[in-house]
Amino acid sequence: MRKTLFKWHSYLALIAMIPVLVISITGSILVFKVEIDSLLRPHHMVVNPTITDTSQTTQRLALDDLMSRIQATYPDYILSGWELFGTDDNAVIEEHGRSDTAYAIKKNTETWFKIYINQYTGEILSEPKHMEHYITDWLLELHYAFLLHFSGTVIGAIFGLILLFLGISGIILYRKFWRKLFTLRWGSAKRILFSDVHKMVGIFSSPVLIIIAFTGVYWNISIVLHEVLEHGFEEAHPAITEPYHAETISFESLRENASMQIDSFRATYLAIPNEPKMDITFFGEVDTPNPLISQYASMVTYHHKTGDLVMASDIRDTGFLRKFDDSTRKLHFGYFAGIWSKIVWCIIGISPVILMITGLIMYLIRRQPKRKAR
Repeated sequence: MRKTLFKWHSYLALIAMIPVLVISITGSILVFKVEIDSLLRPHHMVVNPTITDTSQTTQRLALDDLMSRIQATYPDYILSGWELFGTDDNAVIEEHGRSDTAYAIKKNTETWFKIYINQYTGEILSEPKHMEHYITDWLLELHYAFLLHFSGTVIGAIFGLILLFLGISGIILYRKFWRKLFTLRWGSAKRILFSDVHKMVGIFSSPVLIIIAFTGVYWNISIVLHEVLEHGFEEAHPAITEPYHAETISFESLRENASMQIDSFRATYLAIPNEPKMDITFFGEVDTPNPLISQYASMVTYHHKTGDLVMASDIRDTGFLRKFDDSTRKLHFGYFAGIWSKIVWCIIGISPVILMITGLIMYLIRRQPKRKAR
């Protein structure tokens, strides 16, 4: 049994080596996506909040005003989403230093674009750019879909499953690792030394790699199922020609109302209808001691034509499955404990590079006697 498992472990690692390396390297970089974007593009990402009083609070412009500026400047685009920052009036200035991001679809197409805007002054900070235009956005698409969109999402799920299998099978194969956990036999044959390195790195990194692989597979499969159930196997979505929500709706009023529907609710993302039957939904964060609850966990939905409240979902009042589904976001990118967990996720996320290199060397060394015999 162990011999068969070892063969599967080895062969699948060889088959998935390049894709897993791509996933590993890009994932480690994307752990610090926001920090990298802020460093490379501060004119897009970083804003200076307006101080309104001595308590160091900030004041956003009304959401309707910001949206009107985008629509007036780019009339050929229809807003489809809005990422909000600085919605908590009681937060200190440092928490408000990131610009809003507007998402828009070009008319008569299904292509999404992003636009950065200063939520305090109304200044539009960028032109509409394709979702893969910036380097980190391109890396994100490469990470989970290999730049192949829907087909790539399926492929990503397959290779994620292989990585998950490699992590679990590695723990099973080396379950007695604790006997020689910190042993590196430097004076031994190369195969033994590389085997020691492989085992040590694998055992230390496997628990986190299993979490990363599982959550990544979960995401990709969820995306695939959503697309298949909503649109069949066709990748194309219906082209949008006009907004699907009523023009009389005030999104700022809805945002203020949403904050009253759920205790301590702060909107972080607005989903604007981009399909005929889609309603208006504010996703947001709430005060909770659970570090795995994301900033998009709770939601308040309004009818896209009337603006009437449809539902309000407080993540604190939901069951285990709903909380688990939300926690996969922080678990995958490792930002549940601030900078320290991100550093750990970044370092361990790159460990498959070492595992693949040492594993390949061991495989080639094992093959040499067979070649000589032939």
